[in-house]
Amino acid sequence: MADIKDPENTILIELKDGTVTIELLPDVAPKHVERMKELARAGAYDNVVFHRVIDGFMAQTGDVSNGNAEKDFNIRMAGTGGSDKPDLPAEFSKLPHDRGTIGAARSSNPNSANSQFFINFSDNNFLNGQYTVYGRVISGMEHVDAIARGEPPANPDRMISMKVAADA
Repeated sequence: MADIKDPENTILIELKDGTVTIELLPDVAPKHVERMKELARAGAYDNVVFHRVIDGFMAQTGDVSNGNAEKDFNIRMAGTGGSDKPDLPAEFSKLPHDRGTIGAARSSNPNSANSQFFINFSDNNFLNGQYTVYGRVISGMEHVDAIARGEPPANPDRMISMKVAADA
């Protein structure tokens, strides 16, 4: 189990193989951190699939509108939506997109991030300064590494649940 220093800014994602613990970075990207906690507390991320998983690159999830495997699910739509909240402005920083970091997924508009995010499988420095980094995996990366690959995967894995550690 991870050494959780700040339960209010720690996310617990339950995957099929175990728990992934994410340390959020409110000093770096406060709006993105608040959005993830807000949606996690609402249960919006529960049962949302990993719809784009590229070996050696990243695993993307978080489409709370179209990615819930338990609610009107269509894999072809997963990845096209967000939440009912407004898009977020970019919060770029000097933090690199290293293995295990969490990045905000978005369209070509830098200020279009909403609910989707990705977890980097490797150091993806070509993303630096272009996508908001707002967290990092502090334990359970082996469970992220085991997520089914594909764009979309034939049998996508899902986040069984996501909780703020302070509430768990």
